Amino acid sequence: MSSPRANHQDPVAAFRRADRLLSRHRPLEALDALRPVLEAHGPDEPGDASVHLLAGRAYLDSAQLRKAEAAFVRVVETDPADHYARFALGKTLQRQGRLGEAETQLKIASAMDPRPEYQEALGEVRARIALAPDRP
Repeated sequence: MSSPRANHQDPVAAFRRADRLLSRHRPLEALDALRPVLEAHGPDEPGDASVHLLAGRAYLDSAQLRKAEAAFVRVVETDPADHYARFALGKTLQRQGRLGEAETQLKIASAMDPRPEYQEALGEVRARIALAPDRP
């Protein structure tokens, strides 16, 4: 017989476990570990941006692009100055073929923090836009 406490995992422990799993390239298992923490917040509650950022990374790594986008948008709405969330949102939009939107997010991320990976992602999106067959 399990105790009621056994069904409620410590949110910090769940977050850490999910982070470890994601670093081992196991995004679906990371999402399973993070699920209780995500479910603790209603859809209209902001929740902890770090939880949604981690979930977004796991969704992105498991090609659940719409869910990744929603998670990163939620982080950006909570903290507009989170350059990594904007970068990840840009990459997510890029993978969906939404290059104009991706460029916007990557420009903002690059302006906030000119990391080489941000600059490279922005250059890739701009190159794809320039090569797009439907470009006027």
